[in-house]
Amino acid sequence: MVAGLITAVLLVLFVAGWIWLWLPRHKPALDAAARMPLEDDEGEKNP
Repeated sequence: MVAGLITAVLLVLFVAGWIWLWLPRHKPALDAAARMPLEDDEGEKNP
């Protein structure tokens, strides 16, 4: 019974985190993080 309650709580927390992450106000930060690997580092020089 306790294991089932823990599973249910973790599932609710996971879904709540998923919803919180995909709120429209987080889009600029997510877009910036998605572009980060494609941007050149300022300190490195490309040959």
